[in-house]
Amino acid sequence: MTTQSVTIPALLGGSFSAYLAAPSSQPRAGIVLIQEVLGVNKNMRQIADNFAKAGYLVIVPDLYWRLEPGVQLDPDDEKHWTKAFELLGAFDLDGGVEDLKATLSFLRQYPSSTGKVGSVGFCLGGKLAYFMATRTDADANVSYYGIDIDKNLAEATKIQKPLILHMSENDEYVSPSAQATIQQGLKDNPLVTIYRYEGVNHGFSRVGSSAYRKEAAELAGDRTLAFLKQHLGC
Repeated sequence: MTTQSVTIPALLGGSFSAYLAAPSSQPRAGIVLIQEVLGVNKNMRQIADNFAKAGYLVIVPDLYWRLEPGVQLDPDDEKHWTKAFELLGAFDLDGGVEDLKATLSFLRQYPSSTGKVGSVGFCLGGKLAYFMATRTDADANVSYYGIDIDKNLAEATKIQKPLILHMSENDEYVSPSAQATIQQGLKDNPLVTIYRYEGVNHGFSRVGSSAYRKEAAELAGDRTLAFLKQHLGC
């Protein structure tokens, strides 16, 4: 496996950096890995490396680049969370989706890519993975504890490719009523699979953080890998 920083031309002008992790095998299917509110931090790079070890070409774009390039925040530092929510409040969601479209195109055209590319996102990235399903032609999408999906269900009619939603029963940022709204709104869509994990909080897959819950994280991880293998190959 190799890692490097690459530069992606933005569709709206300018360019942004991304972390790229490539397996030794080829050709490779691709994953656009979408950051949490904490930026492209150590945790996101480790997730990218793990997917690369599983045989995927993985890219993590810096979606905060218009606000502050290179953000890397610590999930167990309270001041860093304050900063994260400030960035989230200023984040241009539609611009972020355009950057993800540019990243998707970049990865599809990358040497040794099979052209099959999906997305996996966490938290803010989980919301954006849902938008990858509704606004792009990504081949498969996985959302971990995505925020505000309940407020954007009108877009669900645009879903053309398979989507998984991993939801935390005790998510502090997605209320029980919001979760019920999501489940009700998507239950008849054959392309959407929802998994709900009992007794865990937002961030249950964030290794090394206080929110991490090993059993749920490993189950979600196994389901994600099986789903990606089915729809992207490897």
